[in-house]
Amino acid sequence: MTISRGLIINGQEVPASSGRTTPDISPWTGDTYAEIAAGTVADVTRAVDAAEAAFEGWAATAPSRRREIFLRAAEILAHRTEEIIALMAAEVGGAAPWAGFNAHLAANILFEAAAAVSQPTGQTLATDIPGAYSLQIRVPVGVVAAIAPWNAPVILGVRAVALPLAVGNTVVVKPSEDAPIACGLLIADVLHEAGLPAGVLNVVTNDRADAPAIVGALIGDPRVRMVNFTGSTEVGRAVGVQAAQHLKPAVLELGGKNALLVLEDADVDYAVDAAVFGSFMNSGQICMCVDRVIVHRSVAEEFTAKFAKRVDSLPYGDPSDPATAVGPVVNTRAAERVSALIDEAVAKGATLATGTGAVEGNGTLIKPVVLTGVTKDAKIYYDEIFGPATVVHVVDSADEAVTLANDTSHGLTAGVITEDLRTGIDVARRIRTGIVHVNDQSIADEPQAPFGGVKSSGYGRFGGQAGVEAFTDTRWITVQAQGHAHFPI
Repeated sequence: MTISRGLIINGQEVPASSGRTTPDISPWTGDTYAEIAAGTVADVTRAVDAAEAAFEGWAATAPSRRREIFLRAAEILAHRTEEIIALMAAEVGGAAPWAGFNAHLAANILFEAAAAVSQPTGQTLATDIPGAYSLQIRVPVGVVAAIAPWNAPVILGVRAVALPLAVGNTVVVKPSEDAPIACGLLIADVLHEAGLPAGVLNVVTNDRADAPAIVGALIGDPRVRMVNFTGSTEVGRAVGVQAAQHLKPAVLELGGKNALLVLEDADVDYAVDAAVFGSFMNSGQICMCVDRVIVHRSVAEEFTAKFAKRVDSLPYGDPSDPATAVGPVVNTRAAERVSALIDEAVAKGATLATGTGAVEGNGTLIKPVVLTGVTKDAKIYYDEIFGPATVVHVVDSADEAVTLANDTSHGLTAGVITEDLRTGIDVARRIRTGIVHVNDQSIADEPQAPFGGVKSSGYGRFGGQAGVEAFTDTRWITVQAQGHAHFPI
């Protein structure tokens, strides 16, 4: 039976003002999984109306009450793990390990949001004015527009709203057209079940063709005071431009061209394990995935042979099968794009160490691919792959590895594998990314850590104290006894 879901505005599930719906297609079966309300610009205004009306009351809610809601929401979400695994398999083709991890980390993000509620909100400053107090405090910004992606839908949907809500803002979220339930409606359901008041979190889903108008209306509404977006660099650039035109701050977490550096003293078997996970978790559809494995020549032959053999043996196919390691990509357009990148690289001299790049099944499945010998004139050299493929490059020194890792317009994350921690830390300091992991691959996220990139990977940070600062404004307040101020005129 096909699921039917509406918008969530002011705590109620309602149809789109136009009465239209849009299909939510399963990438594995090609069938319509759900019919979703196709929101309009008028619906955006309704959602912002509700968020604005709820803001003062929510901002004034006692910290203990807000903390209670987030703790309860974390428990509810964790208890719905099996439901989330089934939902992600159907909605985005997510394999069970990835979907289970989504539920686990999303619950932890909610726990961390609960902790953030009672963090200190300011400090006392020095002042030259006798008898006065000078205070710097953090205050919520107001209504936040959140635009959440499909690839880690529960994690990134929760991340888009949890900390903004925890520090006292209200939110209107526009989830991805490819995962409107997992990265939007599900999260609102959980928070409302936990006791979140009506209007504090609103969800506007939409047809893909209407996305530019919906996003434009959301960012352009003068009551929306800031924006957060996670997604591709191309779309993020457009979101950033629109936010800047309206003088609104934005947190943008965008694409990556992430490298795993395997230095000459690396444990090769450990490096292979790291590269397999980093490259092919969620079929390579994570902004942090390893697009490039940069290997020292002294271990390159051994590493590449073992890596290709491991990748060739990865079970791929039906995401509902618990044994599947690599499921389909999100839709046929994505599969065709990834396949075209691989074909073009091979045509320009690259070698397939494993895989073919051919699209299989119903048009969304690609057997995992490892390429060697990729040249700079191939698009895959610089373009983010965002699919089940990675490239092995061979270098002669750690310096050359760093230079190659930095040869990209992106700067999200990286990993360095080495037995020498001093070298590892030195290399990590020289890689121009927002995140580097020594003796680990490039995929990692903790809710208390500052998460984000540099260059074309975006700006601003989610998580921890950096996230609290991103979603609040600084206000300077002075206090002195009446009659003590000196006015010279």
